[in-house]
Amino acid sequence: MSQMPQQAALPKCPSCAEPVEPGDRFCGACGHDLSVVAAAPQDHPTLTMTDTGPPGDGVDWPAPEPPGSGGTPAGVHLPTDLPGTDSGGRPLPPEEETAPGVRFDRPAEPEEYPLQAPDPRAAADAGAGPAGEPAQVCVACRAGRVDSDGYCENCGHAQPREHDHMEGESGPVAAVSDRGLRHHRNEDAFTVGHTTLPDGGPAALAVVCDGVSSATRPDEASLAASRAARDVLLAALPRGTHPQQALHEAIVAAAQAVNALAEEPATAREHSPHQNAPACTIVGAIVTAGLLVVGWVGDSRVYWVPADRSAPAARLTEDDSWAAQMVAAGLMSEAEAYADERAHAITGWLGADAYELEPHTASFKPDRPGVVVVCTDGLWNYAETAEEMSEVVPADAAARPLHSARVLVGHALDGGGHDNVTVAVLPFPAPPQGAVSA
Repeated sequence: MSQMPQQAALPKCPSCAEPVEPGDRFCGACGHDLSVVAAAPQDHPTLTMTDTGPPGDGVDWPAPEPPGSGGTPAGVHLPTDLPGTDSGGRPLPPEEETAPGVRFDRPAEPEEYPLQAPDPRAAADAGAGPAGEPAQVCVACRAGRVDSDGYCENCGHAQPREHDHMEGESGPVAAVSDRGLRHHRNEDAFTVGHTTLPDGGPAALAVVCDGVSSATRPDEASLAASRAARDVLLAALPRGTHPQQALHEAIVAAAQAVNALAEEPATAREHSPHQNAPACTIVGAIVTAGLLVVGWVGDSRVYWVPADRSAPAARLTEDDSWAAQMVAAGLMSEAEAYADERAHAITGWLGADAYELEPHTASFKPDRPGVVVVCTDGLWNYAETAEEMSEVVPADAAARPLHSARVLVGHALDGGGHDNVTVAVLPFPAPPQGAVSA
């Protein structure tokens, strides 16, 4: 709006700010000498962004942008046109670079990450870590390096913890264990091995243990049981103990190892007095040149899958479970029993609070080649019958046991992965010593 014209204001005394007349030499209010001129403040001129300055003045400003070269008028520059510096005078990183591990624009992470072939350049760049150790490569994209926080620098995929995904191979036998998609940790454990019998023949073995989640420290129980069983088998078989007897002794040793976990000071259970003692199930298999032996306590299983898929497959174990008891008593059909919510309540396990230990063992002499699948219910829940298991076992399982174990774990994860998944694959007959699987 318009403003009314105003008279010019009278000068003021620099001391008391009272008005003075133009010809006054002294202030009539305070007596200040008006003839004294105050020193001008030190000048800090504001330079325009187009001022290139004389050479050597120490200020290298960008040259003015020619007219019409962009949306910004000539001679006008934005603050972002100049590189910034930090408090130490060092140039700031480019805008797309941020502090490691901090991204404010990270999109929502999908439930699954598409897998891609590794970039040879990325693999070459991975090299060695700071301490000279090989850098960890992402299990999802197989290309990016894993940072100190456990995430892939390429795809952002969180890497599994040490026991979340485990793989093992010994001679002709291999096993894979995975946490699954719903559990917060992996409570399964396995062990694989191979040895030589007194007659020079080969023997391969696998032991799989499933921790009882309702007990305390189930992961420790399964690990202790699998290791104790392995040690007994690798000691008994070379000295001539019959494989079936050796497996029985291995299960007894495994039970003793789990029982020992409950032998702790009384003060150790003050924080969890109502928890059960550590417990797990166990299942194992031994394969020789002409004999197949299985042993178990609990509801983990062994399946026989012949190489000739026109021949019938078979389940070689019977569950120690509520469902199996209902079927054995003729009170329910197998379909009805395993559909019941009580189906997976086990009636046999290893642990200090278990009933009387009754290891089950059985021997078989297959008349044709094939593979033996040793697994927890994390797998057989998605391939329960022998026919269903035969359909998901790869045709080349005998030649590629590790690959086949991975495929079977993947089948369980694709089906929902509601439980920990552990599976071992043993070719039958056991190949001669020195034969290595592909």
